[in-house]
Amino acid sequence: MTGIFKAYDIRGKYTGELNEDIAKDIGKAIATFLQTDTIVVGRDNRISSDSIFSSLTQGIRELGVSIVDIGVVSTPMAYFAVNHLDKKGLIMVTASHNSKEYNGFKLTREKAIPISGETGIADIERLFFSKEFKRFSQNQGRIETISVEKEYFTHLSKFVKGIAGLKVVVDCGNGVMGPLVHEFFSHLYIEMIPLHFERDGNYPFHDPNPMILSNVKELQEAVKSNGANLGIAFDGDGDRVVFVDDKSAIVPSDFVTALLAEQLVKPGDIVLYDLRSSWVVKETIQSLRGKAEMSKVGHSLIKEHMRKVNAVFAGELSGHYYFRDNFFTDSGFITALEIMSLVSSKGKLSQLVKPLQKYVKIQETNFEVENPDEVLKCIEERYSSLKTIRLDGISIESDQFWFNIRKSNTEPIVRLNMEAKRKDILEKIKKELAEVIGGKFLP
Repeated sequence: MTGIFKAYDIRGKYTGELNEDIAKDIGKAIATFLQTDTIVVGRDNRISSDSIFSSLTQGIRELGVSIVDIGVVSTPMAYFAVNHLDKKGLIMVTASHNSKEYNGFKLTREKAIPISGETGIADIERLFFSKEFKRFSQNQGRIETISVEKEYFTHLSKFVKGIAGLKVVVDCGNGVMGPLVHEFFSHLYIEMIPLHFERDGNYPFHDPNPMILSNVKELQEAVKSNGANLGIAFDGDGDRVVFVDDKSAIVPSDFVTALLAEQLVKPGDIVLYDLRSSWVVKETIQSLRGKAEMSKVGHSLIKEHMRKVNAVFAGELSGHYYFRDNFFTDSGFITALEIMSLVSSKGKLSQLVKPLQKYVKIQETNFEVENPDEVLKCIEERYSSLKTIRLDGISIESDQFWFNIRKSNTEPIVRLNMEAKRKDILEKIKKELAEVIGGKFLP
């Protein structure tokens, strides 16, 4: 796959890589690939989303396929819609957490089963370039506008468990989540302090990516100045979420997975955890008599793995959390409800996190290299005496440390994650690895 056709979605800069003409033909390619009479289409609030939506759906309708327009929604709300409406295809017009100049499409089959590079995007790319489009009907497809907000809120209410008495700061980053959070949270017994709830595709205050530390600084300051119990930051389309504790510290995503385990796991339940996660995640799941299974990185791979083993939930270091009772899909909203419930029942978030801080870890570190495959081979040979896992790249584990090194899907880059029992061990192995990897360190 090349250009805007990625491993997990279709995404590019508007108007250079993605424009209305391209969107129209992508719509035809998707309709040809899905071969269903109706496709559900939602969109985020980016400046280009309305125009891209119009062209995309026009292309689809020209092939005789009808559209259910669910309006401006979050991506998790779109996943709900394709299940609730019992349709066989979904397109969400969004570039998720990317900055305002980007747009794109997230795709699923029925039941919100993701379409990834290996399960359809490569075929859609081929159809797009070959223009081998197939009509589903000789009649032009219809377009019907349906709101699923009421039904979606009913679905979310199943995850509300004893949330009361909290003071919560919420940053929606001018993405889609503002009106949704305002409406739903207003029925909870909490005090909410809103930041950037107005939908504005210019994202005037910060990019809609809470995984970048600078984008969460305002939230941290607001938690501190208001004496709040916690802070919550959603990304642009609402599938990622980041938390700030009562001391205004960002809670690492793998720790959130461990905290969710305390909320959700019953004996025998299977939980998937990102292979970049701290040892403490596996230890927490097992202490609850759950079954911890390491997972590859990437939402389509995690969702496939979850369905295969019927996992109760999964957590990813990128701020995505997936729930069996949410059609095996990710939801920032549900994650926020679960964490608020935990804090309501068990006390300060900073104190809940404290027992998880057992090990020392580095932030994911990227190196630009000429030959990623050769780098992985050299590292595997260097540490051949230790336990090796080849689930996604190379993971090496001893009783004192572990690390994972994996290739980027799109660039000549390797990504390093690492944890150890002591800082001196961490620094020693990190130095060794940097020498073996070589290449250019990317801050």
